[in-house]
Amino acid sequence: MDIQKKFTFNPKEGIDNPALVISDDTESALGPTPRLCVLRRGERESFGFQLCKEKDSRDHVVRQVEPWSVAQRSGLRDGDRLLEVNEEFVGDVGHLRVAQKIQVCGTQLCLLVLSSKDYQWAMSEGYDLRELARAHHGEGYTRPRLCYIPKDPEAGLGFSITPVEGEKGRYWVNTVSGGPAEWAGVCRGDRLVWINGTWASALTYWALNRMVKKCVNHVTVLVIDHESECSYIRRQLPILPAMATTHNLPHQPTDLDLVQGPNGYGFLLRQERIRSVHTAHLLRDIDVGSPAEEAGMQEGDMLLAVNGEAVETLEHEDIVYRVRHSGQRVTLTIIHAQGRDFYLKLGLSPLLFSHGNRSEKYRKQMEQAEVTALPTELPQQFQASFPCPRLCVLERGPNGFGFHLGCIPHEPGTFVGQVAAGGSGEKAGLFEGDVLVEVNGKNVEEEYLEDVVMLVKEGGGSLQMLVVERCGYERLKRSGTPIRPGLVIRSSQEL
Repeated sequence: MDIQKKFTFNPKEGIDNPALVISDDTESALGPTPRLCVLRRGERESFGFQLCKEKDSRDHVVRQVEPWSVAQRSGLRDGDRLLEVNEEFVGDVGHLRVAQKIQVCGTQLCLLVLSSKDYQWAMSEGYDLRELARAHHGEGYTRPRLCYIPKDPEAGLGFSITPVEGEKGRYWVNTVSGGPAEWAGVCRGDRLVWINGTWASALTYWALNRMVKKCVNHVTVLVIDHESECSYIRRQLPILPAMATTHNLPHQPTDLDLVQGPNGYGFLLRQERIRSVHTAHLLRDIDVGSPAEEAGMQEGDMLLAVNGEAVETLEHEDIVYRVRHSGQRVTLTIIHAQGRDFYLKLGLSPLLFSHGNRSEKYRKQMEQAEVTALPTELPQQFQASFPCPRLCVLERGPNGFGFHLGCIPHEPGTFVGQVAAGGSGEKAGLFEGDVLVEVNGKNVEEEYLEDVVMLVKEGGGSLQMLVVERCGYERLKRSGTPIRPGLVIRSSQEL
């Protein structure tokens, strides 16, 4: 029989039991230790840091962490190296793709990082960064699964939901062997986290079952196994759709490579409100035989990215600026109307689950961009927009064109004074204060009001006006940038 010897502390002799030695430098015994930073921002708030590309490598370095920002409060530090973005290892992923993943993640972002000191240590000792990340998760860990389950006419969805006894808002999934749910990646005993864009924890058992029964053709669920859920709980990490691997998810984004023709690219970009809640940038009025049609663009496609940069959260003028300044070629990432409606209903960006279905031309552009990649501020939707001239096309209605012109007395130059509600001017995209640059192709910047009015009358029943908002007009004049119509600068209304 082993008899455990009792340790007695003698203050005269000091502490000589190694088990009681306390070290201030625990990391030195463990090796480089990744650090988890969970960033939560408001709808109109920036994360507050920049992401830089390390020269001659694929390392992603955190720079310029703003004081008191979301990033600083989460523990992110200048010089940190990214290992994972939302539980996905990014050590071998291109800089622009990593930036895109952060841009479209929503209001919550989880970063696994190494401090600059630990990174240098890991490199000098030959540590495998991917293995360091795996060790942080623990044994038996897998990412949550976002599963698209089509409804079978006979077997239905192939799963049922059971509430966890004594735990409000927690549900287990039971699958039918060989059924649609199991085929789509759901496993028996999975915890249900999210369903069709709604958190399961916010639903009563009755409401949850009612939601499932109302699903006519399909349902999309976020599930996780018990052991992996324990890993998330241990690390105090939220389980988000942005972290998931996808199973059977339909409607992938598509890249369109366009070369500008004599009449531009041949489509109209409109910022529209869909489903009364979401705002999206849709591609409309695709000209027959245009570069846009030849590339495969379809009416109602939603624009997701321009030359690899996510633009879903940008304003209309910001997107136009990016397209115009891409030169004679541009790559647009889009998703067709059916996929657009699917992701809008879920409240997720399609770019979260883009699996690299890229054209050869797009990949070459991305590789070239990687060579000269500049620091990327994330997210970018808060950058100031560039002034965007608009070519508005009006048809005379029963009450005329539906606007009044104004001017500064005894000085050349004309602006839109009033726009009638519901009139041709409002439908064409005119706003009060817009400065007139051209009327029916003639520059009127140095013309007096009376002469401009005559030009409008001479146009008969139709009118083309090149306009720009007043503050934008002044910025363009100061910069010396020529004011002329470019791509999609007709108007964001139906013509």
